[in-house]
Amino acid sequence: MFKRRKLLRTPRRQEFARRSIYILPNLFTAASLFGGFFAIIMALEGNFFYACLAILASFVCDGLDGKVARATNTVSRFGVEFDSLADLVAFGVAPSIMVYFWGLQSFGRLGWLAGFMFVACGAMRLARFNVQVDRVGTSHFVGLPIPAAACVITSTILVADYFKYTPPENFVPAIVIVFILSFLMVSSIPYLSLKEMRLRRLKSFNASISILAVIVLAVIWPQIVFFALIYLYALLGPVGARIILRKKNKLLHEAAAPSGELAPDAASSVSEDDGKTGGAISA
Repeated sequence: MFKRRKLLRTPRRQEFARRSIYILPNLFTAASLFGGFFAIIMALEGNFFYACLAILASFVCDGLDGKVARATNTVSRFGVEFDSLADLVAFGVAPSIMVYFWGLQSFGRLGWLAGFMFVACGAMRLARFNVQVDRVGTSHFVGLPIPAAACVITSTILVADYFKYTPPENFVPAIVIVFILSFLMVSSIPYLSLKEMRLRRLKSFNASISILAVIVLAVIWPQIVFFALIYLYALLGPVGARIILRKKNKLLHEAAAPSGELAPDAASSVSEDDGKTGGAISA
């Protein structure tokens, strides 16, 4: 009798465990959404430092929810849509409100127009990602990811807070940065995905020393190192992504070419060598 009850309860326990695992990645997404909401509250109160920390916490939670979903095999369409909505609040609405009260309010209508452009372009960036993810893949992003754009604004404010700098009225660099980020998000420029940066395969001693040096500097000057890294990604990200795409296209071209068929460069070099040999014999 006891064994029978145990067998009857086993499917229920399995169902409960499955639902618990399904809820787990969405809890990280909800935490990311809460971080964005908290950042908005802090920005409205003028506490930009804690607003930046809340956005960074959302950035961490946003990276964990996808990993947890893939690790527990609980990826769902609901989770994808929920994650997009949370990203729009945490990395679209919250940074735009924060940067508006930090350095765009003195511009008047142009200031809130820049903030709205950031939110609108971020929403279009997320919608395009959801539509193209099956076709483009995850090796690179089309356009600057909205979390990276939010981190550019966050790092700028954190560095200004580190140096005790208060932006003056009509602070032109702030509005220029917002418009540039808005354009990069909806552009077709490829950006390197962090998933392609396989740090485990780095066996070079110099690479290990470089990573260790960056970690030490990040511990000493976290705001400055974060500012440098995220701006480096925003500026040089397309270069790295194009290099990877070029290598992949070259490998696909070599794999698709017949074994007896030479590549154009090899064929030209062979013809040049034949010409030189023929010339030497005739001479």
